[in-house]
Amino acid sequence: MPEGDTLVRTADALRVRLLGKRMVKARPYEKLTGATVTAVEPNGKHLLIRFDNGLVVHSHLRMTGIWYVYRPGEAWNRPAHQARLVLEADDTVAVLFNAPTVELLREKEVDLSHLGPDLLSSEPDLDEVISRARRAGARSLGELLLDQRVAAGIGNIYRCESLWALRLDPWQQVEATDDDTLRRLYSEARKQLQGGVRGHHAHAVHGRRGRPCPRCLTLISTRRQGELARITYYCPACQKAALT
Repeated sequence: MPEGDTLVRTADALRVRLLGKRMVKARPYEKLTGATVTAVEPNGKHLLIRFDNGLVVHSHLRMTGIWYVYRPGEAWNRPAHQARLVLEADDTVAVLFNAPTVELLREKEVDLSHLGPDLLSSEPDLDEVISRARRAGARSLGELLLDQRVAAGIGNIYRCESLWALRLDPWQQVEATDDDTLRRLYSEARKQLQGGVRGHHAHAVHGRRGRPCPRCLTLISTRRQGELARITYYCPACQKAALT
């Protein structure tokens, strides 16, 4: 599933090509024909495209969605039946393929208030993040980081990398973790996401099962975690992961 850094890069690319452009065609949302794009905004793993007629396209890529931008008449590199949304201006065709969540809303219907602070916003409220973490119920740090209601934008890659960077056991319980450690953990996740926006993708543990830890040379391990059984990559020596 794309993480917050991917959505920021996607929004940046779409903004360059669509901002201020009038739609000459919009499929399947004909109501957008003639409307002009006024904003392209990422929020965690969500993307909002706003128009001057008060309508907003909300999308979530999940595991399958991807945006491509073409010149008019340029051949698409995916079949047309996979297109969930096509926005066409005079000089640009933006196509969203295979996204499970795409909806057209009125401005007053847009509500992402269930999300925690976006860690890639200019000044995320970490006090609010910690407050939400304390209200989230008993769980491990590895599960907490994936909860978008606590902080928006973190996915599997950056939760694994952040926990490794701070030598934290992914199975350590939130209730056994002090506020200062939580603040450092979310600050590290923000730094990791910012590195992803800049294209820095060197991973210490994620995707490196069976390879040596860059810090202590112990072989990286994996274990499924939480109700969603997401794969956690970790160093059993540096992070002292519980095996119970």
